[in-house]
Amino acid sequence: MNPSASMLADQLEDLLPQTQCTKCGYPDCRAYAVAIANGEALYNQCPPGGAQGVARLATLLGKPVIPLNPVNGNERPRPVAVIDESLCIGCTLCIQACPVDAIVGAAKQMHTVLPQLCTGCDLCVPPCPVDCIAMVEVTPGRTGWDAWSQPDADAARTRYAARGERLQREREENDARLAAKAAAKLREVEAQSAATPDEQAEQQRKKAIIAAAIERARIKKEEMAARSKA
Repeated sequence: MNPSASMLADQLEDLLPQTQCTKCGYPDCRAYAVAIANGEALYNQCPPGGAQGVARLATLLGKPVIPLNPVNGNERPRPVAVIDESLCIGCTLCIQACPVDAIVGAAKQMHTVLPQLCTGCDLCVPPCPVDCIAMVEVTPGRTGWDAWSQPDADAARTRYAARGERLQREREENDARLAAKAAAKLREVEAQSAATPDEQAEQQRKKAIIAAAIERARIKKEEMAARSKA
């Protein structure tokens, strides 16, 4: 991405509501901003921003205001997720789906939504296996940026980034545990006595399997590091 497009993407991202709802067709607000800056997406694909959001982006881009694309959804009052605690089975799927860590709970325990943190993205609804999540309007009569504020967007953006950093850290910690386990297993196999040809062959087979797993983990770590620098 060239510097001018990157700068434009930064400016576009600042104008998006940061609900991280994916309704625009991209995985998050940043990806959508990059797509607009690169000419790969139109600036009318953000339902949470609504007509005002389209106007904000159009002004920055120096383009005419156009209607919100209904393919991406309709402008509506902002909702928040509400969990029916009597039906919740504690599967944690909603927690995993929430892009801003607005749902708290533990496995096999009742979950609850922190309404002041919920962006109304709807992403927690589809994975719920017992349909215990409802989206409840909290800004009747107010839609788009009338139902949202810049401080709300800034806070959601910060939480989204923090969640990404947490997930990355957890993946790295898990990979480190698996790597240590594999290394210990390799040492264990190497320490085993193998007197007969069959035993030696089996030992070599096990060592090859473990070594291959370690190499795959090394390559994966390098790829992840390269992506984080991109």
